[in-house]
Amino acid sequence: MRALWVPEYTAFDRLTVEDVTPPEIKPRQVRIAIRAAGVSFAANLVVQGKYQRKPPLPFAPGTEAAGIVTECGAEVTRFKAGDRVCAALDWGAYAEEAAAWECNVFAIPDNVTFAQAVNFNSYATACAALTWPHLLNVVEGETLLVHGAAGALGLAAVEIGKILGATVIAGASTDEKRSAARAHGADHVLDTAGADFRDAVNDLTAGRGADAILDPVGGAVFDQSLRCIAFEGRICPVGFTSGTVPQIPANILLVKNVTACGLNFGAYYGWSPRDIRWEMEPRVRAIMDRFHDWAAAGKIRPHVCAEFPLEDFREAMALVTSRRSIGRVALTMDAG
Repeated sequence: MRALWVPEYTAFDRLTVEDVTPPEIKPRQVRIAIRAAGVSFAANLVVQGKYQRKPPLPFAPGTEAAGIVTECGAEVTRFKAGDRVCAALDWGAYAEEAAAWECNVFAIPDNVTFAQAVNFNSYATACAALTWPHLLNVVEGETLLVHGAAGALGLAAVEIGKILGATVIAGASTDEKRSAARAHGADHVLDTAGADFRDAVNDLTAGRGADAILDPVGGAVFDQSLRCIAFEGRICPVGFTSGTVPQIPANILLVKNVTACGLNFGAYYGWSPRDIRWEMEPRVRAIMDRFHDWAAAGKIRPHVCAEFPLEDFREAMALVTSRRSIGRVALTMDAG
């Protein structure tokens, strides 16, 4: 099979596509003929050895894949050959075939393309952040502020926020990104590129502030968010694309009775020091069932801004790292 191959940790653009031996599958795994894989900034760090998780060399990078099941291990019960699925992989998505643990594999509806399906983790993360009781727990009638609203996670959060009945304020850095957020259902859009958005949020909420805030940006965006959050509001950091991890002033939490709650959804797939994927499968699969049903009903529209063949992996990653992408960027594999 062809795969983007990492024989040693190096810069992403120095990698090459190689012919390598397909992976063997274990009794609780399925083999997937990959049709699309999600391109992420994290993959850029992984191949350089700069990410907290370091796959054993050599390996193919990539953790989000979609394709067709071609073989099932002896203990697999949920899937059969021919099923259309998406999968959270430890690594190996930038290849024509992958072995995936059954607990990390999920069915996709026929009206969702394989490239769209690599958005699954963005929707799972957004759904958990917005609905789990110990996190944002958004309910109908509340105001949800979504930062990075034109990214894959942001667009997912905008759509799910509207499904939950929230008024959604979307923050993004360019006119094009704000237009994308509005097209996916945002009620209001804000410029968060160096602008002071605190007053705008307070004006839109009649001085109350946002009840729930989802923040993958961090830095100054997080700091300002704490100053336009409602009494008893909730704020959930899910990343720090600004490059700055904020220091949370406890006095603001105290005065407004604010809850700050973090989410690393990858931990539920086993992407953490302690592998909890099997015990957490029911929680994850419940979310993925919602993703399947929403997509099948046309309630969500996973957005892919560009698709690149595997050989054009450099161009795909350059689009991601430029921060010009809206929604997901996907690598695609030949069907033959």
